Amino acid sequence: MRALPPGARAYILCAVLVAAACVAPAVTDSGTPRATAAVLAVLYLGCELVRLCPLLGSRVPEGIGSFFPVVLAAVFLLPPAAAALVALPGAFAGTVVQRPAGVRRVWHAAQQAIAAWVAGRAYGLLGGPYALGGGTATESGPPAALADFPYVLLPAAVAAVAFSLVLTALDGGILAVAERRPAASAWRGLATRSLTPHCVHGLAGLMMAVMWRSPYGLPAALLVLLPMYISCWLFAQYHRERGAHRATIRALVHAVDIKDRYTRGHSERVGQASAMIARELGMTEDRLETVRIAGILHDVGKLGVPTRLLRKDGPLTPQERRIIELHPEYGHEMVRGIGFLGEARSAILHHHERVDGSGYPYGLTGEQIPVLARVVAVADAFDAMTSTRSYSRARPVPVALAELERCAGAHFDPAMVRALVDAIGRTGWHPVVTSDADLQVIPARPAPAPAGDGAQPGPGDGPAPGPERPAVPVGRTRQGAARDAGGAGADG
Repeated sequence: MRALPPGARAYILCAVLVAAACVAPAVTDSGTPRATAAVLAVLYLGCELVRLCPLLGSRVPEGIGSFFPVVLAAVFLLPPAAAALVALPGAFAGTVVQRPAGVRRVWHAAQQAIAAWVAGRAYGLLGGPYALGGGTATESGPPAALADFPYVLLPAAVAAVAFSLVLTALDGGILAVAERRPAASAWRGLATRSLTPHCVHGLAGLMMAVMWRSPYGLPAALLVLLPMYISCWLFAQYHRERGAHRATIRALVHAVDIKDRYTRGHSERVGQASAMIARELGMTEDRLETVRIAGILHDVGKLGVPTRLLRKDGPLTPQERRIIELHPEYGHEMVRGIGFLGEARSAILHHHERVDGSGYPYGLTGEQIPVLARVVAVADAFDAMTSTRSYSRARPVPVALAELERCAGAHFDPAMVRALVDAIGRTGWHPVVTSDADLQVIPARPAPAPAGDGAQPGPGDGPAPGPERPAVPVGRTRQGAARDAGGAGADG
């Protein structure tokens, strides 16, 4: 994985400083209810570490996520600074999937501390401590006090929403800075995905706080955690199922890479470029993931094509080319029964269609071609041009983008081409897999100047071989390109 860019590190540093300012009063103020804070902090830490238990480790799936009911109970029971302090141990111990792990743990801790402090302030301003059963905005209130229902629900709901919105805002900010994405694109969909689970956690946290304040105290509060933890475990099982789906996809791609060694890494890069296009078009995160999977699996039908044709060094005969052109249909048949692929199946079937009707397998035109197939078609042709193959050397990325623009409206959907050009112009092209020789990594750049008609060959035809590479007959170049980019160029 690439290191975090300087801007992202600066963003995280600012968040850490803000979190430190939020937590500081809890450390310096002698009136902080430290015993309650310590119990809640240990509870949160235990919820995050339960997956490491030798007896339960194999049964608790990775990615169970942060168990926020305890943090939100702290928001309802403690002053804001103390609630922020409670969030730190569990946040440091939470699951980290991507590296650098240390930086991400610090980020999660700062993020949760800030969110807890803001939620606590909102709760206090609306009179939450009084409605819960006494106290002030800076006191935890007396034990064995009765909550004032339903009035306590309003400040608790506002606090849960504030907690969710702060987490979402910080997440969107780091995405915008780290990936150089527009803020609107980075935040799109985050709030809608996070708000419901956070509100459910808020309700559980409120019930935990109410029971904590009741005559039954801590034991009753702990009983609230059990059903909530079970529900989180079931949700984590869903994530484990998604992990199994990803493993299925990786196995299929690996099989294709073994069979067609000349295009190793191509599938992952097409998935990456497809996701860039989808994000630029403003697609939802769920649909973006679908188009990424479609890009990764677009050539899975090559498993049904004879290996001798995929590795043939000479020109393809018309009959052999027709066999190659069956691979979208083979791929569609292979994934037909994989329910989680959804819309990706039609993209696999139609990614070699062309908007002017010259593609295959059905010669669809324009809007008849599914949207995701039009996305994958552009990503496929782009990677075919910018990576070295047995029949052609890699072209510079600006040249490939200019050629896509030249073919827009004939072979490719102009909106998809423009989205890829804009995305690479802003973020650069950083391929996730670099198995092919001479694969390029370029920084963000200005949009390329349009190439003149006839100045460049089509995306399916490689540039002239260099002196260190034997010349390849023109017929071979076109046939080979037809295998990997579907003959995307203007000249076939």
